[in-house]
Amino acid sequence: MTPIEDHPLRYTLANELHARPFPSLEAPCGAIYLAIKRPEDAAERDRDVDRAHLTQLLDRYGAPHPQPGATHWFGEVGKFKLKWEQHTEFVTYTMFMPTLEDRPFDPKAFETFPADWLASAPGVRITSALIRVEADPGADEIVTRVEDWFVPESLAVSTVLDGAATVAGDFRIDAAGHMRLAVFVADVTGERRIGRIVQRLCEIETYKSMSMLGLARVRDMGLRLGELDAILSGLMSAMTKGDTGAEDTLSELLATSAELESLLAQSSFRFGATGAYEAIVNQRIEVLREERFNGRQTFAEFMMRRFDPAMRTVKASERRLQNMAERATRAGDLLRTRVDVERSSQNQKLLESMDKRADLQLRLQKTVEGLSVVAISYYAVNLVLYMAQPAAYAVGLSKLVLAAVTTPLVVLAVWWMVHRIREKME
Repeated sequence: MTPIEDHPLRYTLANELHARPFPSLEAPCGAIYLAIKRPEDAAERDRDVDRAHLTQLLDRYGAPHPQPGATHWFGEVGKFKLKWEQHTEFVTYTMFMPTLEDRPFDPKAFETFPADWLASAPGVRITSALIRVEADPGADEIVTRVEDWFVPESLAVSTVLDGAATVAGDFRIDAAGHMRLAVFVADVTGERRIGRIVQRLCEIETYKSMSMLGLARVRDMGLRLGELDAILSGLMSAMTKGDTGAEDTLSELLATSAELESLLAQSSFRFGATGAYEAIVNQRIEVLREERFNGRQTFAEFMMRRFDPAMRTVKASERRLQNMAERATRAGDLLRTRVDVERSSQNQKLLESMDKRADLQLRLQKTVEGLSVVAISYYAVNLVLYMAQPAAYAVGLSKLVLAAVTTPLVVLAVWWMVHRIREKME
């Protein structure tokens, strides 16, 4: 029996669900995380350039290359393991170290990425982090260490995954330019679960940073939005009061509306991406199943106090921009209606004026027709006199009598003929 034919993408789509497995980590260990993004048009970048940059790093360690068109790679590079992922707007590198440095969060660990290789990166750093994974030393020792490693006022500490680990971070950039994250794992926590926790922390930091790009965009356009709002309000007020000509107001309103639509088009991708990244941040925190540790704020509480207001600002600005564009469109429609009504009134007056002129022309035409009857009759009477004069002499009629007799008849005939011609033309 002939087997059923598979969809060309069946295996590709099925394997995509398993394409990016979590790393397996054993405490103690460390991770160095780096996310790179092009400053402009990152979503439309050449993805082959990202893979070429990865290949340069792999060649330094003599590691195998990724497959053509690959969007992820995981393997050994020397004594470390590297996880590379390509996303819509950025690429991430995570270097896993089997041992911990003596000095916690030593910036020298980041030298695992060669300096000249970093300088040739096809983009800029959106975030980087040093992650330290240790065995759980006990609650008191955790408190001592996190207070020494992090800024107390922004420190977030929580127990995750039903006591599997305790995570800590302050979401601040240290003097070396990196974020710091610490993970203290329980003895019963498996290697895969440790890898999932580290991966979730990296994703929270990355998508939090990407989300904040929306706030930067809002701040950049904030001043101009205020100016356009004032212009739009002024134009609508002028339209209501009728202080200026409707066509002049419409021209200014259309220019304002066009600029608003341009801002909306330029920002729509960033606003949409910000909403998607925010949802991922909240989802990644939710799956950690946080529990309060020693009265400290959790990651979710930190985000609620610091991150959520920024996201609400972005959403409010997006709604404001959309509302302004809609207001401008509605005002333009109303003003165009007003202009059309005014033009219709002008056209009506013009038609009335044309009717009056047509009536005058008709009267003039009738007057001319009357005069034309007289003129034609004059010449016609002369022609009749010339033709009838010999016969009139034969019967003894004088020319004056002949003219008196023929003139009424000729005039009547000419008038009848002109009248018939006018009726046929009408």
